[in-house]
Amino acid sequence: MPKNTLSVIDNRTGKQYELPIESGTIRAIDLRQIKLGADDQGLETYDPGFLNTAACRSAISFIDGDKGILRYRGYPIEQLAERSTFLETAYLLLHGELPSAAELDSWVYNVTHHTIVHESIKKFIDGFHHDAHPMGMFVSTVAALSTFYPEAKHIQDETSRRNQIFRLIAKTPTLAAFAHRHSVGLPYAYPDNDLSYTGNFLNMMFKTTEVKYAPNKTLERALDVLLILHADHEQNCSTSAMRGVGSSHADPYSAMAAAAAALYGPLHGGANEEVLKTLREIGSKDRIPAYIDRVKRGEFRLFGFGHRIYKNYDPRAKIIKRIADEVFDVTGKNPLIDIAVELERIALQDDYFVSRKLYPNVDFYSGIIYEAMKFPIDMFPVLFAIGRTPGWLAQWQEMLLDKDQKIARPRQIYTGPDKRDYVPIENRG
Repeated sequence: MPKNTLSVIDNRTGKQYELPIESGTIRAIDLRQIKLGADDQGLETYDPGFLNTAACRSAISFIDGDKGILRYRGYPIEQLAERSTFLETAYLLLHGELPSAAELDSWVYNVTHHTIVHESIKKFIDGFHHDAHPMGMFVSTVAALSTFYPEAKHIQDETSRRNQIFRLIAKTPTLAAFAHRHSVGLPYAYPDNDLSYTGNFLNMMFKTTEVKYAPNKTLERALDVLLILHADHEQNCSTSAMRGVGSSHADPYSAMAAAAAALYGPLHGGANEEVLKTLREIGSKDRIPAYIDRVKRGEFRLFGFGHRIYKNYDPRAKIIKRIADEVFDVTGKNPLIDIAVELERIALQDDYFVSRKLYPNVDFYSGIIYEAMKFPIDMFPVLFAIGRTPGWLAQWQEMLLDKDQKIARPRQIYTGPDKRDYVPIENRG
């Protein structure tokens, strides 16, 4: 009997089946042969939330949650955060290899010279109410870009795909900054192609009356690292949305708008905002033990601790914690950091958290740094979206080129009524 198979005995019929095992998985479709009779559709799997279902093969990012490992295309996240830049990391995610000097120069040039948006996009943003959430505006304007670039629907054309990738990576900071400026009633600050990717974003966010905005180098680099840490993370909710919508062969703007909408939720891109709310609610270090007791009683969830994948310390959280000191040297110390550090210390000495492997994740410290850099809280998910854009696009492109992929169409277990006949309204009880 082959070793790379799974023997399954259906105790309902007594029949035995041999299912091939490949890369630690069996194909769900192989279960369909397990039937009670000719009219049976075959066995299916039931996996709410995809807790143990692989929907694709991917070479983009790798996570070992038990060991706290995250790699992009094989490169440890710690090395990329220390040595790379966001645009170089974006190139790596999309092309599979680090660029040569010439390739990087060309890549950066093309991204930099696609940052301007059509003036009608400004009018589109002006149509939002002044207190509209920046993430709502961001999702909408990303989707609207598909109407400005109708050739984007030619997704099988490599040149067209490349142009849309340039545009989306280049224009997301512009859309994000414009959404912020609109929400606070400031005039739009146009892109400055003399600045770096993150420096230009800071320029569009915070420029006021100065003729030439000069970003602080420490904050510029800190933001670059934060974007690297968010660039990709396997098949999370928003990436699954990107692949799911993209599998219908929608244009990348529509697919990315769906991904950004998924990111909008507090269980995904809004988690760091919830962390800040928690720290403010605690208020002081002496109130932490009582707060933790309430969490242990199940009164509410402690945001920023625990992760679906990581059962060890999130490697991104370690990097962010180090960056915090560098940022605070420039901005001044965010008083919430003392509460956060003490909360982490107490929690990681408590068997309730340790036994459940609830360690700080990327959201625990990122919001504190963003706030110190003067980003409004409602911009946090938008910042996440900027960082995740190259990852979404890499996953979208990989999905399109994967011959195994078809339009996403999960199965269901029907739990409704059996067949019944329509009853005229006058005869209903």
